[in-house]
Amino acid sequence: MWHYFPGQYMPSYQVNRALTQAHYGGGEFAEILEVASEIDPSDRESFNKAWVKMGDKVYHLAENYARNGQRISARRTYLRAFNYLRTSEFFMNLRDERKIPYYLKCRDAFIKAINLFDEKPLQVEVPFEGSFLPGYLFTPPSVKNPPLMIMFGGLDSLAEELYFGIAQHLNERGIAMLTMDGPGQGAALRLNHIHTRYDFNVAGTAVLDWVIENLKNEVDTSSVGIGAVSMGGYMAARCAAFEPRFKVCMIFGAVWSYYDIWKNRPDNHPLAEIVQHIVGAENMTEARERLKNFTLEGVAEKITCPTYILHGEDDRQNFVENAYKVNDALTCEHVMEIVPKEESGSAHCSVDDFTKSFNMYDWIEKKIKA
Repeated sequence: MWHYFPGQYMPSYQVNRALTQAHYGGGEFAEILEVASEIDPSDRESFNKAWVKMGDKVYHLAENYARNGQRISARRTYLRAFNYLRTSEFFMNLRDERKIPYYLKCRDAFIKAINLFDEKPLQVEVPFEGSFLPGYLFTPPSVKNPPLMIMFGGLDSLAEELYFGIAQHLNERGIAMLTMDGPGQGAALRLNHIHTRYDFNVAGTAVLDWVIENLKNEVDTSSVGIGAVSMGGYMAARCAAFEPRFKVCMIFGAVWSYYDIWKNRPDNHPLAEIVQHIVGAENMTEARERLKNFTLEGVAEKITCPTYILHGEDDRQNFVENAYKVNDALTCEHVMEIVPKEESGSAHCSVDDFTKSFNMYDWIEKKIKA
């Protein structure tokens, strides 16, 4: 992975992430590089301020376009504003009074953008244990009753972000995508206070049941797959293992044991506070204890549907050994693709080159339409 900040992985990773998503409407290269030029990689607050500054600026531009009736310009600009504001919120301390307001502002930008789409995505709320899981249904144009992939993100990521790449690639292949904030993610965590859970399959089945009951006229409810990214590699596998109705499973970044990933990381790791937040822990000792159940040992072999694993060899967040362990445990039809570390796309979830995911989408298309 190219490092904008030499030797500084995490801020460089976020720059790569935005640059790649720019191909899908989630940014403008010049704006992203301008933000990066204002970041001191040793100063977390400078990261927050730089993204906030650009996010606010672009959001204001979008509002002006909308007021003037410039529909297409407003749509494209709201999408960029969403992604900049999402990035700004990601590393804000949980006690930072800006965190929830900027989350709400980024979500507002995304909703304003999709309301200006030629084919407006459907916003959904799936009832879940006294509350609900929010999401969006993106359908391919001019395709009647397409197959569907239910997609979750990872860690505390936002359902909206999955539009920038995954939704577009699936829709291009005639596949609908329902992107969801599951437990511990997006609005489910930030607004509904639903923490993540090791038995994520409970949420996966709840969403599938809701799809079958409510989306009969929009998608082919007999051909539904499950997928997820990053920590979601664990979640998707868990869902597939305990829900035989899923037709295919897509693991975009494998996780064998989330406890193993975190057991030796320092308590001041940049993502440590987020991990505590998603599991509802007061400290990392408590968080690690809760993560012990987040394992595919004794689970992966229960998956019966065709499964695709895509993992970067240079993944520094979930090391590539996770992919090999999941692959070795699978007894179903499956494919594992490892992006070599010498190539772009070998970083965590290929954020430095989404074109390396093409084989995966082509394979998913073949299997889900079979």
